[in-house]
Amino acid sequence: MTLPEKIEYLIIGAGIHGLSTAWHLAMKLKEKGKGDGSKIIVVDKNGIASGASGVACGVVRNNYFQPAMRELMAHSVEVWENDPEAFHYHPVGYMQISPKVMEEDVASIHEQQKAIGYESTFVQGEKESFDYMKNIFDDWQAKGVTSILHEKKGGYANNTSSIYGLAKKAENEGVRIFTGTTVKGFKSDNGSGAINAVETDKGVINCGQVIVGVGPWLRDIWNMLELPKKITIKDEKGTKHDDQPMWHYWFLTEGVLRLNPLTQKANDGNMPPVIHLDTDAPLYSDVDQSLITDQLWGIYYKPDFHFNGIQGGSSPYKVSLPADEVNVDPYGPDSDEYVVGDEFAHMWSSALAFCQKRFEGKSHLYKQGPTGGLGCFSPDNFPIFDKFRENVHIIADSNHGYKMIGVGKLVADEILNEKSELLEPFRFSRFEQGKLHPTSNSPFPWS
Repeated sequence: MTLPEKIEYLIIGAGIHGLSTAWHLAMKLKEKGKGDGSKIIVVDKNGIASGASGVACGVVRNNYFQPAMRELMAHSVEVWENDPEAFHYHPVGYMQISPKVMEEDVASIHEQQKAIGYESTFVQGEKESFDYMKNIFDDWQAKGVTSILHEKKGGYANNTSSIYGLAKKAENEGVRIFTGTTVKGFKSDNGSGAINAVETDKGVINCGQVIVGVGPWLRDIWNMLELPKKITIKDEKGTKHDDQPMWHYWFLTEGVLRLNPLTQKANDGNMPPVIHLDTDAPLYSDVDQSLITDQLWGIYYKPDFHFNGIQGGSSPYKVSLPADEVNVDPYGPDSDEYVVGDEFAHMWSSALAFCQKRFEGKSHLYKQGPTGGLGCFSPDNFPIFDKFRENVHIIADSNHGYKMIGVGKLVADEILNEKSELLEPFRFSRFEQGKLHPTSNSPFPWS
């Protein structure tokens, strides 16, 4: 397949956002009688699902303290439910299990889920929470828990398979996907700030509109577009903070315990919800009983046949280097720098044993080998969905991305001049205007 010299819509990135946008945009063009997927191409420097979308744990949830995030996630869950077979989606539900310090936050989430019609059950009280979990897992034993938010929707998807399913949907609509094609720069020579051509290592492509969904590589595209590396941020008190870095990175920590996924069946014989536990109870080693941490900590896990084991992760670590000094390539498991090691394996395996007795003495089954990745985050750790340079639509997900399959549909609407209210709280202007998202007591930067 030959790279075209000219195309109306050029999408950069063959992950969850790029392919979702391509698929929905193709359908929208057809619906409006404005063409079809033949007006769209997707380019990726590696391949389909070769970046963050391909190594993501695949958890799909609504559980956010921020109202705007919660409404956006509810919309995305609807997209996942639209075709679970094609997306390799498992609607098993999701559980946020929390300590006292987070109880008020979680109660607020439940109330707002009720307000938007998102089904969930909220349990309060230490004994009540323990009994609720024992009814699901007879070997549940976690301490320091005073509340549970059980989302009946959501679950997880098999990451790579899902992305290929999305790619097939886009291609069925006439979209062409060009892998092994690296973006080198942008041309703007029409007297305005608009981009009229994209330079690649395979040639120059003249284009009408550009859509960027490249995950951790967003920093590089941002710099190519000559967008600001430092910005002014107004906080909730109205105080302005000048020269704030536009991007920073977090190192992601995930792994797999080599157990048959069926060993994690619930009491009723079915596959259980995704488990996310946060607690301030001390965590001791399952190997030598040494203290690992006595601070607030959290993990998430699920049985997963894609990973062939119990898969999950813990809180990420903020990378101390300035964004421009972070080596994104090689990415994920191919990295020599940003991969999890023995410390994570020890903590996470011990945390599993803290939760359920069936995982005691199983730390030796941790799947050794490089895993992990990097997330490119905005100043407030929340996404940016906006238009720059007049015709460049940027999807900067701040590593919230995989679960947000529905963002592509909303971006496609906006490309065709249908404003999305769900995307409004995520505009770039919020930093200067002081319209920042509220933060919770969660140990995770995503919340």
